[in-house]
Amino acid sequence: MAKKQTKKETKINPQEKMIKEIEDKIPKDVKEKLMAVKQKLDTFKKKLLDKFDKYITGIALLPPPKPSPEGKTKEEPKKDQFHVLVVVDDSEQHKMSKAELKDKLTAIVETTAKETDKKIVPQTILLSEIWQNCYDGKYELLQTIAMAAPIHDTGMLAAIKISEVHKTMVLKKFEKYIVTYVLGGSLIQGRATPTSDIDVFVVIDDTDVKKMTRAELKDKLRAIIIDMGFQAGEMTGIKNKLNVQVYILTDFWDSVKEANPVIFTFLRDGVPFFDRGIFMPWKQLLKMGKVKPSPEAIDMYMSSGEQVLDRVKFKLRDLGSEDFFWATFTPSQAALMLYGVPPPAPKETPEMMREIFVKKEKLLTESDVKVLDKVLDVRKAVEHGTKKLVTGKEIDDLVNNCDKYLKRLKRLFTQIEKIKEGETMLNITDTIATVTRDILRNEGVEKATDTELTKKFDTSLVQTGKVPAKFLRTLQEIMNAKKDYDSGRLGKTDVEKIRKNSTEYIKFAVEHLQRKRARELERTKIRVKYGEKFGEITILGKTAFIIRDISAKTKEIQKAEIQRDGTLGSVEKSSFEELEKALAKIAVPEKPYISSAVFESLGKIFGKEFEIMIA
Repeated sequence: MAKKQTKKETKINPQEKMIKEIEDKIPKDVKEKLMAVKQKLDTFKKKLLDKFDKYITGIALLPPPKPSPEGKTKEEPKKDQFHVLVVVDDSEQHKMSKAELKDKLTAIVETTAKETDKKIVPQTILLSEIWQNCYDGKYELLQTIAMAAPIHDTGMLAAIKISEVHKTMVLKKFEKYIVTYVLGGSLIQGRATPTSDIDVFVVIDDTDVKKMTRAELKDKLRAIIIDMGFQAGEMTGIKNKLNVQVYILTDFWDSVKEANPVIFTFLRDGVPFFDRGIFMPWKQLLKMGKVKPSPEAIDMYMSSGEQVLDRVKFKLRDLGSEDFFWATFTPSQAALMLYGVPPPAPKETPEMMREIFVKKEKLLTESDVKVLDKVLDVRKAVEHGTKKLVTGKEIDDLVNNCDKYLKRLKRLFTQIEKIKEGETMLNITDTIATVTRDILRNEGVEKATDTELTKKFDTSLVQTGKVPAKFLRTLQEIMNAKKDYDSGRLGKTDVEKIRKNSTEYIKFAVEHLQRKRARELERTKIRVKYGEKFGEITILGKTAFIIRDISAKTKEIQKAEIQRDGTLGSVEKSSFEELEKALAKIAVPEKPYISSAVFESLGKIFGKEFEIMIA
């Protein structure tokens, strides 16, 4: 017998997942090259991370360098060399200068590369150098990084790659409108992780818009630019990471004047991947302290604190008056409905819960229902204005008490369902016994106790071939079910099966009684032919109901009392409703007898030339 294998769940490292997705997008020739040298590159990576783990932002295999132009004496790159970029995070303060730091790290990286494989040619670069290139409008390095294959990445290489691809797409389509394309957020602030969002800001020039409004321009370009972000994610394999913020220039300038904190952070930390000469001057002006908020903006931000606090107070009040109310009262009304009581008005709910579940059924305690009282009191006080503030402590108490109440209510639902199951079983057995007695009564069996029902049903109906034997088995199962349920031998599934079988049995019983009654009612009718017409008389007890023409579209019905001598009395107007009521009153219709006196009366109604039709 083969052993069942259990699949071990392993936690996927977000960094490894991201690198795997990027590798899938790498060109075939580069990928083959990467696989060939992968083991040595992994060894090189491990040695570097063991020495400088927290400082190494990324390690990537670079595309082969371009050959130098003719006439240059620069040494040509060897074909079998592997050029590797090592990006070092120098955002933390160091005792040595950036130049000294780079020289020291470059020497160590080169030594490590030679120890691993002389074919590995490392290029060490500080993160600040990448950003400085961007500040100086030199974007070639970004393009190189975008084409590199990552070996190790804390998130920065992926951010540069997708941002560079997205920027290229945006500029290709909207270059004349784009003022600046800037990378910002936690990546630039030195707080990047492999799962961090990549925040980019795009500013659109709307100062010369003529064919549409500024808002239309912003909405139109924004939708397209954000969609390009999704496309860039698909192309690079870096999905659901790019967070694109699109601004129009006029709104952006207003935000600068209003001292919007988001814009100030954007100017302070942002790194331009493309700039028409506007972003960097703003950045320098901010650094020099020349970009300052207006007095109006300061006042607005000062007052915003009070406004936010007022909103918090309102939310707390709203929580206390509405949220806790609906969280507890709606489930309470559901419990009452499950019990079989129509949902009461909210103010009546606690008292009804108390009457039914505390006093009558003893399923809840008084302290349970007091939670509803407290919630209702708070709501009323807030509504009437007598309570202006709901404190955090009150909210905490309500949360705890309501949580306990709802957990208790879940148990109450189970208890109610158990009670209803018992009532259902009792109703089923009572209903089945009643309809079975009705069937037996139609067969001439006037009395039958519960223990005799199945036996008499068998002898009177099954053995005579009037009813299939399966209904006897159903009857026996249902009559025994109540006893089995009371002794705990029936579960919820069994009760549901009994309910289903009882529905089928009752349907059969009703149809059986209706068919038998219909046959008996046919015997009470006398059909009369006179001329080309047909009439019908139904005799029910002492009353005869007459239809003169049964083929007429609108049938008129009349009635006549049957006299002592057998003749029909005076004919009066009647209705089908009256006929239905007369039929309902007669349990077992009697077969009519036609005397000479009845013939005389029929001659007066239908004329002397009539015939009695015999079925």
